[in-house]
Amino acid sequence: MPQNVLLAEDDRAIRHALERALTLEGYTVTAVADGVEALAQAHRTPPDVLVLDVMMPGIDGLQVCRVLRAEGDRTPILMLTALVETADRIAGLDAGADDYVVKPFDVEEVFARLRALLRRTGNGSFDEDTPPPREPRTSGAQISAAGLRMDIQARRAWRGRRELELTRTEFELLELLVRNAGIVLDHSTIYDRIWGYDFGPGSKNLAVYVGYLRRKLDEPGAPALIHTVRGVGYVLRED
Repeated sequence: MPQNVLLAEDDRAIRHALERALTLEGYTVTAVADGVEALAQAHRTPPDVLVLDVMMPGIDGLQVCRVLRAEGDRTPILMLTALVETADRIAGLDAGADDYVVKPFDVEEVFARLRALLRRTGNGSFDEDTPPPREPRTSGAQISAAGLRMDIQARRAWRGRRELELTRTEFELLELLVRNAGIVLDHSTIYDRIWGYDFGPGSKNLAVYVGYLRRKLDEPGAPALIHTVRGVGYVLRED
């Protein structure tokens, strides 16, 4: 069945072009021009995925994201942004977004990120060109490493006795690192396992998520847990 996309973009030309491209790709698209309309539509007819422009008049994309997450709405959200600074991207992740695309963007990248989001949430359909995620999770499993403990079924994680507040993507990234503690995971492997698509060496997506996850994990006087192996990737270990 066609996946329902709620698109909120105040730039008319971008909105119409992206609406047409998504429709031709097989999505059912509802396009609105601002955050107020986006919230109203999301409440009326919950979509399978949201595509939100960050900078919109009135209620912007970040505020829409915060409101939905505060309501307990876990619908995957892809942010569109012209802001390229790391702090701006972190603001979107902090608001509860699952991924972002920087303007100007290639529409094929938008398609790829939407497919990855829908696969991760179980809302996407699979075909020969879109393989299912590898290694399905074991229901109820608890895993631990380097002082971290994760309850996969409940989607909860702790460092010591402190519970961590993680977004969906942060949780999945941490789970991947914990399951492979002590093993250096290269960038391509992480992109493929978490996003289902390698966005190439120019992408800052992974670095942003790792930085944000580190801030949630790190404690004064405690050893760092996520280590960068320059030119290769990342490893979880307690030094």
